Amino acid sequence: MRWQPLFGMVFLLAALCVGPGRAQTPDVIESGGYDDWAVGILAADWRDGSGAPIDAFDNAARALAKGFEAVGFKSENISNLSLRPNPQNGRALASDIAFAAFGSKAAAAKAGCLFYFTSHGSPDGMVLGREGLLTPSRLASLVDGWCGTRPTVVVVSACYSGGFMPALSAPNRMVITAARPDRSSFGCAAGVEYPYFDGCVLEALPSADDFVDLASRARRCVAQREYDEQLWPPSEPLTDVGADVETLFILKNFEHAPPP
Repeated sequence: MRWQPLFGMVFLLAALCVGPGRAQTPDVIESGGYDDWAVGILAADWRDGSGAPIDAFDNAARALAKGFEAVGFKSENISNLSLRPNPQNGRALASDIAFAAFGSKAAAAKAGCLFYFTSHGSPDGMVLGREGLLTPSRLASLVDGWCGTRPTVVVVSACYSGGFMPALSAPNRMVITAARPDRSSFGCAAGVEYPYFDGCVLEALPSADDFVDLASRARRCVAQREYDEQLWPPSEPLTDVGADVETLFILKNFEHAPPP
């Protein structure tokens, strides 16, 4: 098991039975896509560093749901949720309700899972709205319960999100984080449409061949934007591709719309 920056990687995400104990997902292989994959996307905060409301996380979650649907994930398998309080009554969705919704989608769509979290972060975990921090160990336990040994992609878009890598890494998973364990990510402020990492994922999604290509393109995009804006130190997004999925799925699985 390894975790490292994505530059130079040639492995493509896979989900195939290759021996005892390996994840079995014939539906994905036969269909060449992700139409039986569950997707859970959570905008887990709505504030900037001073507590003022911002739209970046919610904007990203909405756009990501549309983007993943456009490349082959079924809309009925996608749960796109936010912990932002309702402006009318101040009530916010409880994280337990959001996590139960993710579990329901994973129980219905059985080929694999994609979970994407966008929020603030600290070296101890990811901000979970008013509820405090979601720790790496708790998120790993949740993902285990949602998707078990099925092929799973987990994206944590937050400052210091590389700290989730050791807990989340598993043979059947690809884990992508927006930053190293000791680095901030950027774009979580008023006036920014998306966090920079999420924006780069959205920019790369229409032309990416697969998840490894998507993450590699997003990483290059983030590095270029940070360089252009003289942001330092660079966030350096990370990835880990599990041993059971690292050399499989040599097919181009994302569906691209025909050119106009």
